[in-house]
Amino acid sequence: VTASIMAVYVDHRTEAPDSVASPSHIAWHPLHPLLAVASISTASGGCVDIYLEQGEHVSDAHVERSFQVASLSWHPSRPILAAGWETGEVVILNKQEKEHHAVPPNHNAKITVLNWSTNGTCLVSGDRHGVLVLWRMDQRGRVQGPALLKQECGKCLSHCVFRPPPPGEDFVQLAKAAVGGDEKALDMFNWRKAGTGAPLKMGLQEGLSFFITLTDGSVHYVSEKGKTRHVLSTDSLVQKLLFMEERDVLVVITENLQLSLHAITLEGEAEELMKVKLSGKIGHSADIILIDHSLVVTALGETVIRFWDLDRDENYVLSPDVQFGFEGGECINCVSYCSAKGLLAAGTNKGRIAMWRKAAGSHQSVRALEGKEKWKLQAPTELEGNVIQIKWGSRKNLLAVNNISSVVILSEQAMSSHFHQQVAVVQVSPNLFNVTFFSTGTTHSLRVDMNVNGVFATKDAVVFWNGKQVTVFECSGDTFRSAGSFLCDSPVLSVHGENLYTVEPYLVQVRTWQGTVKQLLVFSEAEGNPCLLDVCGNFLAVGTDLAHFKIFDLSRREAKVHCNSKNFSELFPGLGGIASVKCNANGNKVSILVSKMDGNIDSKICFYDVEMDKVTLFDFKAEQGNGREKLSSGQGIDNRSAVDYPELHSHIPACHFWDQSEPRLFVCEAILETGLQYPDQKKKQTESTMDVWIISFFSTEEHGLLLQDSFPLPSSYQVLLGIEVPHYYFAKKPGEAEKGQAESGSIKVSQMVARRPMRDFIGLGDCDKTTRDAMLNFSFYLTAGDMDEAFKSIKLIKSEAVWESMARMCVKTQRLDVAKICLGNMGHARGAKALREAQQEPEQEARVAVLAIQLGMLEDAERLYKACKRYDLLNKFYQASNQWQKAIETAEAHDRVHLRTTYYNYAKHLEATGEHSLALAHYEKSDTHRFEVPRMLSEDLQALENYVNKMKDKSLWKWWAQYLESQSDMESALKYYALAQDYFSLVRVHCFQGNIQKAAEIANETGNWAASYHLARQYESQDEIKQAVHFYTRAQAFNNAIRLCKENNLDDQLMNLALLSSPEDMIEAACYYEEKGEQMDRAVMLYHKAGHFSKALELAFATQQFGALQLIAEDLDEHSDPALLARCSDFFIEHAQYEKAMELLLTAKKYREALQLCLKQNLTITEEMAEKMTVSKDSKDLSEESRRELLEQIADCCMRQGNYHMATKKYTQAGNKLKAMRALLKSGDTEKIVFFAGVSRQREIYIMAANYLQSLDWCKDPEIMKNIISFYTKGRALDLLAGFYDACAQVEIDEYQNYEKAQGALTEAYKCLSKAKTRSPLEQESKLALLQSKMTLIKRFIHARRVYSEDPKEAVRQCELLLAEQDFDNAIRHGDVLGFLVEHYVQVEDFHMAYRYLEEMQKRVPPMNLSYYVTQQTIEAVHRGAGIPVSRTLVPEQIRHSSMENKEVEEEVADEVEDP
Repeated sequence: VTASIMAVYVDHRTEAPDSVASPSHIAWHPLHPLLAVASISTASGGCVDIYLEQGEHVSDAHVERSFQVASLSWHPSRPILAAGWETGEVVILNKQEKEHHAVPPNHNAKITVLNWSTNGTCLVSGDRHGVLVLWRMDQRGRVQGPALLKQECGKCLSHCVFRPPPPGEDFVQLAKAAVGGDEKALDMFNWRKAGTGAPLKMGLQEGLSFFITLTDGSVHYVSEKGKTRHVLSTDSLVQKLLFMEERDVLVVITENLQLSLHAITLEGEAEELMKVKLSGKIGHSADIILIDHSLVVTALGETVIRFWDLDRDENYVLSPDVQFGFEGGECINCVSYCSAKGLLAAGTNKGRIAMWRKAAGSHQSVRALEGKEKWKLQAPTELEGNVIQIKWGSRKNLLAVNNISSVVILSEQAMSSHFHQQVAVVQVSPNLFNVTFFSTGTTHSLRVDMNVNGVFATKDAVVFWNGKQVTVFECSGDTFRSAGSFLCDSPVLSVHGENLYTVEPYLVQVRTWQGTVKQLLVFSEAEGNPCLLDVCGNFLAVGTDLAHFKIFDLSRREAKVHCNSKNFSELFPGLGGIASVKCNANGNKVSILVSKMDGNIDSKICFYDVEMDKVTLFDFKAEQGNGREKLSSGQGIDNRSAVDYPELHSHIPACHFWDQSEPRLFVCEAILETGLQYPDQKKKQTESTMDVWIISFFSTEEHGLLLQDSFPLPSSYQVLLGIEVPHYYFAKKPGEAEKGQAESGSIKVSQMVARRPMRDFIGLGDCDKTTRDAMLNFSFYLTAGDMDEAFKSIKLIKSEAVWESMARMCVKTQRLDVAKICLGNMGHARGAKALREAQQEPEQEARVAVLAIQLGMLEDAERLYKACKRYDLLNKFYQASNQWQKAIETAEAHDRVHLRTTYYNYAKHLEATGEHSLALAHYEKSDTHRFEVPRMLSEDLQALENYVNKMKDKSLWKWWAQYLESQSDMESALKYYALAQDYFSLVRVHCFQGNIQKAAEIANETGNWAASYHLARQYESQDEIKQAVHFYTRAQAFNNAIRLCKENNLDDQLMNLALLSSPEDMIEAACYYEEKGEQMDRAVMLYHKAGHFSKALELAFATQQFGALQLIAEDLDEHSDPALLARCSDFFIEHAQYEKAMELLLTAKKYREALQLCLKQNLTITEEMAEKMTVSKDSKDLSEESRRELLEQIADCCMRQGNYHMATKKYTQAGNKLKAMRALLKSGDTEKIVFFAGVSRQREIYIMAANYLQSLDWCKDPEIMKNIISFYTKGRALDLLAGFYDACAQVEIDEYQNYEKAQGALTEAYKCLSKAKTRSPLEQESKLALLQSKMTLIKRFIHARRVYSEDPKEAVRQCELLLAEQDFDNAIRHGDVLGFLVEHYVQVEDFHMAYRYLEEMQKRVPPMNLSYYVTQQTIEAVHRGAGIPVSRTLVPEQIRHSSMENKEVEEEVADEVEDP
C-alpha cells in the first residue's frame, strides 16, 4: 500500500465449521496467507482448522480430537502445520497434499514445546514431563527414520528457541531471491524436492542447535551433536526466550519481569551482559515481543504498552488516546508488530485494535526522535469481545485477532474513492461511504451491505462492486435509491450515462444498471484480457493484461472504436506492463503508468497522442532520456524529465487524471519511491505528506508537455481524487473531516472531500465559463512562457489574484514591462513605485528581484541577486528580511564595502530588541562604539563606566571625562583626560582651577598646539607678554605672536616669527620695518621671502644692497615680470656682472640682446646657454623666420668661438645643412661627418663628405674607401669618383706594384668618367683617351709578366718594346720594367746585358729608390758577373740611406701583408 492512498481494515470473520467452539491459539504461516486456529469445544474437545485470507475455511485441513490442542507450529516455508495435543500426540497437517501424518508416540504428557528448525528439516517436541525429542522431517512433513535425539530433562519444558546457522555465501544470495518471491529459491532452503539435486551448502552447520528452558528457571543449550549443556539459571520461571542472531545474544525474561542479556559463544557458552528489572504488573500473562532487533515491547494487561530500548537503555510507554475513540481504563492484552508496514497492533479488553505507525524516513531523522515520538497512533478498528491474541503474519501482512468467541482476519484495503461529474465518493469505513455533490454543495452518507472493492460515481448514480457483485444506487434529489444489484465477477468497472462497463476474458461488456448485457466489445487473444477501464468525457480507455490499449467513443448509442488497439510494448520498448491507463476528454491523448517487472510502479509517465501517433515520456528520475530514439510508429520518443524540479526526484507517480472537460490539462500525484528507504522499512508508509506532490501538466501538440504547477499535498488531505477546472479535488484524512465538522457545526454528515482552486484561479471563486476559459488559456500561455498571448487572454479579468499570478510569472520570465501593468491592475502602488525606482539598476536580474520582493517571492529574489552578483543588494535584502546571519556572511565574503554598515545595522536591530551585550559587540565591529555605546548605555552609568574602563579607548575616556566635567567632578575628569592624552582639556581644566603653572608644564612637555594657544590667551590676559609670545609660537599662532611683538616693540623676535609665519604675516612685518626705516635689509628679506619681488628689488635698488639683489635675482624665473628682469640685468651689466646679466636676459627671453652681450663681452656660449637661446618650433614668441635667423646667429657665434659641434647643432636646427656640414668638417669628427652625410641626403653634402674623407688616409681603411665611393655615387659626382678610382690605381702601383688591381681600378674610373656629365666634353674626351692609353700599357706589362714563365724571350721582347713607348711614364714605373729585365738577364747569366739595364735604371730612378726595384744581391751578382766593381756612387748612397730606406721598406712589406 503506497503512502498516499487511504486504507481501511476490512474484517473477515473465520467461517468456523463448529460454531460452538471457542478459539484458543492462532498461528500464521510466515509466508503464505494461511491461519491455523486451535479451538476448544465443550461438546467435542478440541480441533485445529486452517483458514485463508478472507476467512474461508480449508475443508480438508480439519483435525478433531476429544482433547485439547496444546501448541501449533508452522513449517518456515511450506504449508505444513504441526499440532501438539494435551495427551502428547503430535499431528502434521500438509495443506498442499491434503494429508495428515502422525509423529511416532514418544510423549505421554501435554506438549509444551513444538518448534521447527530454522530451515524446516527438523522438528523438536517437548512435554510437561521433560521429554525432548528431535525428528528429521521430509518435504511432505513425514518423519524420516528414528529420532535424532531423545532426552529426559526431568522438569517441564517451557520454551525452545533455535540458534540459526551462520549463513554461507550463496545462502545470502538465495535468501535475497527467496524474499523477492522466487519459489525455486524458497524450495532450495535444503528441504529436498524430488530431483532438485544436492542440498545447499549452508556454512558449517545445519542450524540444529537450540536453547531450551525448564520450569525451574534454568536454560540449556543443545548442540548440533546432541550434547546438552546447562547455560544459565534465573530466579523464577522464564516467561520469554528470544535470540538476537545479529549479535549472538540471548534475551531471557522471567515471570518477575527480570530481563537479562547473554552473549553466546560458538560453543554455546553464555556470558551475562546486563540484567534489568522491567516495570509493570506481575502475575498477568504477558505478551512480549522483540522488534527492530533492539526494542522489547510488553503488554501486561495494563492501560499502556511498555517499551525497553536495548540500544539506548531507555524505556517509555504508549497508551491509546481517548480522542481517537478509546475508552478510559481500556487495558491492552496482546501486541504484534509488522515490520513491513511499520505498524504495531495491540488488542484491548474492549474489543478494539489500537495501531501505532512507526515514523519512516532515513535512519538519522528517526534516530533523532525521542522514543515515544517515533510512534503515531492511528484510528482504531472496532471489534467486539475481549481480544486475547493478536498476530501479524504471511507475506500479505494480514492481522488475525482472537477475541475468545471468534477469530477475525483484518486485511488492509485501499480506501475506495472516486470523483466524476462534480460528484465525489469516499469510503469512510468498510461499509460506509461519504458522497458529496459539488454542484449543490450537499454531502450524504451511504451505507452498503457488502464489502466494497471499488466505487464509480456519476451525477446520476453511484456504483459499488467487489469482484463478485455490483450494486447501483440512483441519486434522486437528496436520497439514494437502489437501482439494481447483480452478480458479476469483473474486478473493474466504469460508468457512462445509463451504461455500465465490466470485463471478462477478452471482452468488455456494456450493461444496463440491472446487469443486462447490451453490447460486447471484443478483444483478440493477442491483445489480451481487458483489465483496466477509464471513462473521461465521452471516451472509454481500456487496457489489457498483455499491455495493449484501445479507446472507444461512447457518444452514440453503441460504443465504437475511436483508436485501434495499440501495443504498449511496441510504443515504449522495454518498459514493462500497463499499471493504469487514462484518456483525455477529447479522446486524443492517453496517459499510462507503467508497472515494472517486480510489480512496482515505474518513475515514468507515458503519453500517447492518438492523432499524431506520437509518444512522449515524462520521467521523475533526473537522468535525461536513455537513448531510445526510434519507435515502431516511426516517431522518436520525446523525453522530458524532472531535471529542473529537484524536489520531484526519486518520486514515482501514484495516480493520474485528465480534466473532464479540458483536454489539455493533466494532473498526477507523485509519492516517494519506497525502495529508497532502508530495506527493513521497504513498504513503510510515510506520514510526512511533503513526500507527496501534486503536479499538473498541459499536454499539447506544439508545446509537448509543460509542467503547469506542482505543490506538496497539504497535510490535511489524504489523496488526490481528480481535477475539474478550476479546482483540484482531494479526499481528506479521517481526523480532518471531524475537525471541519466541529468548526461549522451545522453539517450533519462530515464532509470527506475538499477542493482547492488551481493556482491561477485563486480568488476567482466559481466563475462563469468565459472567465474560466480565459483563465485556463492564460495559465497555459503562462506555462508555455508566451507572455503576450497570456496577457491577451486576461485583459478583461478583474481578479487581483490573476494579475498576481501573471506578475509572479513575470519574475520567472523577467518581463518587467508586463509586470508594471500587472502591479497596476493589482493596485499594488508600493510595488509599482519600487519597480520604477529599481529601473536605474544596470542588471536585469536586480530589477526583477525588486519585483520578486514586492510579490513576497523572497527565495526568487535571493536567487536573482546571487545570479547577477549584486551582493550589496542581497545584503540589504537579508537585512530587511531579518536574516542577519546571512547578511553578515554575505558582507564578509562578497560585500566588504558594506561590512561595517551591516554590523552597524545589526547592532541597531539588536539594541531595539534589547540585546545590549550583542549590540555592543557589533557596534565595536562596525567601529561606531565610541559614540553609539555611550548613547546606548546612557541610562546605565555603572555599566558605561565599566565599559569605558574595560575598552581602554582614548575617545571613550575623553567622552567620559567630558561627562564627568559636566558633572563638576574635576579630579576624575583630569584623570580620564590624562588617560585620553587630551592635553588641551587638561590645560583648560588646570587654568580653570587657576593652576597655571601646572598647565604651562603640560603645554611645554607635550607641545600640544591647542593647549599652548589656550595658555597663551591666559598669559596675554594677565599681560605676561613674553610667556604669551612663547606659547603663541608653540601653538603656531604666529600672527598673534607678531601682533604682540609689534605692540611691544620686540623687533628681533618679530623677525624670527615673521620668517616662520605665512607670507601675509611676512609682508605685514616688512611694512612695519619699512615704516620704521631702520632695518631695511630685514624689510628686503621679508618682501623677498613673501614672494613680493618687485617691492624687494625696489628697496634693494634704493638702498644699493647687492647681496640681497643677487639672492633675489636667483629666485627670478620666466614667470617673473619681464620689466623686472630687464631692470635687474641692466643693473648687473652696469656692475660688470655679465654672466648674471646674461642669465636674466635669457630668462626674460631677450635672445638678441643676450647674443649681442656675448659678442661684445666675448662670453663663451655654453651648451646650457645655447639651449636657453633656442626657441622651440611651436613657440608663439617668434616667427619661424626670425627663429631661424636667431639660430644661425648663435651658430655663427659658436663657429667664431671654435665650438663646431654646437654650431652644427644650431645650423641643423635652423635648417641650414650645408653650413652645419661645414662646421662639422671643421670639427674633423669623421664618424659624425659620415653619419650626418648619411642622414642629410643632400648632393652637396655627400660630395663635401667624400672630399673630406679623401683627405684622410683612406688607403689604410677600407671602410673609408667604401664611404667615399658610396658618397660620390649618391652625390652623382661621377667625374670625382673616376678621379678617386684613378688615384686608387696609382696607389696600387706605387705602394704594392699590384698592376692587376690597378688595371681594375682604372677600368672602374673609365666607366665612371664615360658616364659623367662634365662641363667641357673636350676635356672629358682627353681624360678618357689618357685613361685608355694607361690601361693599354699596363695590360701589356701584365701580359709580359704572365707569359714569362712559358716564353721568357717573348716577355723580354714585350718589355723592351714598352720601354720604347713615349707615354710610358704615365702608366708604368721604369724601375718595374727595368728591374724585371735585370732579374731576367741575371737568371740567364747574361751579365753584360744586365749591367746595361742596371745602368739605364740608375739613370732613370733616383739612387735612393734603386733597391726598391732590384735587390742588393742582384746588383752585386751583376757586378760580379760583368767583372765591374760596385760603383762607389751606389754603395755610399746605400749606406747613407739605408737607415731611412729600410724603415720604409719594412713598413711597406708590413702593409702588403695586411692587405693581401
